[in-house]
Amino acid sequence: MTEYLTLEDALRIAELTLGRRPEVRDLGLLDAAVHRPRTSLFGADAYPDLHTKAAALLESAVRNHALIDGNKRLGWMLCYDFYALNGQLLAPTEDDAYDFVIAVVEGKIELAEMAAWLAENVTPRT
Repeated sequence: MTEYLTLEDALRIAELTLGRRPEVRDLGLLDAAVHRPRTSLFGADAYPDLHTKAAALLESAVRNHALIDGNKRLGWMLCYDFYALNGQLLAPTEDDAYDFVIAVVEGKIELAEMAAWLAENVTPRT
């Protein structure tokens, strides 16, 4: 069963990531980003596997701009913590992670490509 982050988790992660209380521009956008992986349609998950759910979370977090500053950092850490919550370790190189997040922000890759990239860079936690 998939475990999900909450809005409270996201705010705590933002504070830890930024080293200060985050300046929230739109709390509803942050809430929507956190809840997107749970989306279902006619009783079926809209995002059928862990990697697609993680991709949806990351995409919404970095593109919605819920914070005044730090959306890319928060999006990456939400994705990282989502995997950790589900017993996985997201561990690409720092350069690869940066390039990936920038590609997501700029809309250069689609959700399925994001999920595939994430799947290639995740291992079970031991």
